[in-house]
Amino acid sequence: MNLMLLEHTDFIGEGVVKLSDRRLKHMLEIQKVSVGSCIKAGVINGQLGTATITRIQSNSAFLQVSLTEDPPKALPLILVLALPRPKMLKRILQTIATLGVKELYLINTWKVEKSYWQTPCLNKLSIKKELLLGLEQGCDTLLPRVTIKKRFKPFIEDELAEMASNTYSLVAHPNGDTSCPVGVTQPTILAIGPEGGFIEYEVDKFTKIGFQPISMGSRIQRVETIIPSLLGKIFL
Repeated sequence: MNLMLLEHTDFIGEGVVKLSDRRLKHMLEIQKVSVGSCIKAGVINGQLGTATITRIQSNSAFLQVSLTEDPPKALPLILVLALPRPKMLKRILQTIATLGVKELYLINTWKVEKSYWQTPCLNKLSIKKELLLGLEQGCDTLLPRVTIKKRFKPFIEDELAEMASNTYSLVAHPNGDTSCPVGVTQPTILAIGPEGGFIEYEVDKFTKIGFQPISMGSRIQRVETIIPSLLGKIFL
């Protein structure tokens, strides 16, 4: 945890926070804080700053908080992702939050197993938990928005087509005929399929609304690997 993320409900007074959950355990056991220690802190969807520990009790700690800094700049990106297997989804949610992605669409494709949609990992609390862990790692406070779309064709034709009309639109595909672009600064939509890529029908649907197929080479990578690889090359 590189950033202590605070909820508005943690505040018990002006600039005063009381913690008694996993964050307290982390402070005491990992950060080894004591009264007077100062740590990096931020409020969810708000500013960053510092928190000074003023009192420690057996099951709680009190902190004086000063938040004056803006969070890091977000990536100019909408990420469209075929729903991965549940264990991978948890890691991916953390990764995209760490990297500064602020809008994620989880979609259904031909290769997505139906059982994936039944996972409790898709409930709002579970998603938020993983996103917060990613924000803590990346020292960011702005919570990404995650939208679930189970119907592929209506989403592509009715929603994504309009979103992509004035946006640089890319679809990652092992057989893409264009190399991954570098140093992009304009608003971008990036679609990433399941392991092995989208089927040709799906790629065709993307290209018909203006998406350009791109490739990172002939090797087929895991989804959790290709996401940071692509974002690192395109933006960072």
